[in-house]
Amino acid sequence: MAFAATVLTLMPEMFPGTLGHSLAGEALATGKWSLQVKDIRDHGRGKHRAVDDTPAGGGPGMVIRADVLAEAIDAVVPADDPRPRFLLSPRGRVFDQALARELANGPGAVFVCGRFEGVDERVIEARGLTELSIGDYVLSGGEVAAQVVLDAIIRLLPGVMGGEGSDIEESHEDGLLEYPHYTRPRDFEGRSIPEVLTSGNHASIVQWRRAEAEMLTKARRPDLFARKFPPKG
Repeated sequence: MAFAATVLTLMPEMFPGTLGHSLAGEALATGKWSLQVKDIRDHGRGKHRAVDDTPAGGGPGMVIRADVLAEAIDAVVPADDPRPRFLLSPRGRVFDQALARELANGPGAVFVCGRFEGVDERVIEARGLTELSIGDYVLSGGEVAAQVVLDAIIRLLPGVMGGEGSDIEESHEDGLLEYPHYTRPRDFEGRSIPEVLTSGNHASIVQWRRAEAEMLTKARRPDLFARKFPPKG
């Protein structure tokens, strides 16, 4: 069964967006994954289909109403749907490659894209939404974040990437950043390809790449390095 993605948003025109191009777009066109987009405003209140209201207790901005969002979710996600439900939120668990691979091995996922100041906490609890973040910063809404998450998942689906095994040596797959890459020309502005890569010695190349990956990770992401190689004692 193909990976099934459902996105709930106030900006349905933003989808498929980037997901309609390149590998993700080809995979969508050939049925390797499916995309259902639901406009939350379909369940808005009054003639203007209002979806938000002022925050209880005062404060700036507006909050998406619990009843409106719950109705939108219920309209497209059956109660017995086994797919995980995510709310894209800067206060959520940080999305990573391990979760991308876990989701790629599942039936799909539901993504709720927040807007304004946020979503009424009660619908998060009542509909079992897991908050998910793509980094320590704030976006105007969850749509771009949902596309980032879906892109990371889709490229891991069977048959999406052209080269077999081309994903297993990439950054974060083994807890390390990826080693440097080189190609023609052999010499570029006084810089040459490292000799080991043109030696034909596969064992030496593997060893060099591993050492470079560890060195880059230690220099650029000491947090990842410490997780991969925890201090002894």
